[in-house]
Amino acid sequence: MTESVLTPSVVVPWYREITAKQWYALLAGQLGWALDAFDVMLYAFCLTTIMDEWHLKPAEAGFMVSVTLFASSFGGILFGWIADRVGRKKALMATVLVFSLCSGLSGLAQDLTQLAIARTLLGLGMGGEWASGALLVSETWPAQHRGKAIGFMQSGWAIGYIAAAIAGATILPRWGWRAMFFVGIVPALFTLWIRRRVDEPEIWIEARRTGTTRSAGGSLLQIFRPDLLRFTLLCTLTSAFVMFAYWGLFTWMPGYLASPIDKGGAGLGIAKAPIWIIPMMVGALIGYITFGFIADKIGRRPTFAAYLVISAVLVWIFGKTQDSTELMVLGPLVGFFGSGYFSVFGAFIAELFPTRARGAAVGFCYNAGRMLSALAPTLIGSLSLKYGLGGALTFLAIAFIGGAITIYFLPETRGRQLA
Repeated sequence: MTESVLTPSVVVPWYREITAKQWYALLAGQLGWALDAFDVMLYAFCLTTIMDEWHLKPAEAGFMVSVTLFASSFGGILFGWIADRVGRKKALMATVLVFSLCSGLSGLAQDLTQLAIARTLLGLGMGGEWASGALLVSETWPAQHRGKAIGFMQSGWAIGYIAAAIAGATILPRWGWRAMFFVGIVPALFTLWIRRRVDEPEIWIEARRTGTTRSAGGSLLQIFRPDLLRFTLLCTLTSAFVMFAYWGLFTWMPGYLASPIDKGGAGLGIAKAPIWIIPMMVGALIGYITFGFIADKIGRRPTFAAYLVISAVLVWIFGKTQDSTELMVLGPLVGFFGSGYFSVFGAFIAELFPTRARGAAVGFCYNAGRMLSALAPTLIGSLSLKYGLGGALTFLAIAFIGGAITIYFLPETRGRQLA
């Protein structure tokens, strides 16, 4: 009689299941988004300096961000469609080139009109980068780890924001705001690495081979067909709520920290404000990544809603705080919850829509929401004249709550395979 030998099962760490090509795709999406954030947020740190030099009103300065966001919505929709036609990789490379070169154009601007044109063109690349990068990562990574991957990709925004803060603390006081924008040209070199190391997702290649990506009416029209229209509208509305809250808050965050207390600011000054931003963005970095792990474990909707409700409470407290120590303590929490929820979008929208319309859906829903939120920086700038910047920021709690509600009108997609 022979005895049976029970061999214990070996648990393989999740990161061992990921191939080199999948890691390269993630790195491309993450660094692309980081460089995008760096170029876009340079303006937030230059904002008060440009206001003083050109004698701008807060609403005018906020309008510059609004035109960037408005243009980025078109860029996301456009490049989402382009990514369905020519591929995720090529679309990603094009967007990086656009926002890098237009950052340099911003540094050459001689008046508000010229700067608005440069920031508008930069917005096209900004919106397109997220759409193409999120598609690349979502279609390359396996379903059980897709939330983690998008979380890591989204964390690139915090990395880029931190880099912009460092530039604001070092380059801005010494060489001025134009030099800040000229540095933003450097990310264009990243396209050389993407071209060599990153492959198109096999899902897209197969869809291209079978003609699925060329279905009648085009991928953009597909998302308005009866079977997908509900998802399109609700994803767009959810995106609009959280985009409004985010851009209203973080566009004016450096200005709030730097502005004098008698103007409703925190009174830290132009040199200290970027330093206070760094721990906030470290919190955001952790929030992006943590969101992905939690969402893969318990679901997209409950994780998203919890982050937003906590954000609503925190932004209310933060806008009423002027003590520097309290601001330093609250900062990482505001960054963690007030940014981390963005990690839901890349995976969630991709899981709701079929391959024939996925690129258009990711591009449209995320960026049409951004279009609707484009008034946030201008509105907060206007409200600051009456309530001060801190008081104006507290109004954003309403938008956070709105996003937490609307996502529950969509189905849970955790673990869904992409066909």
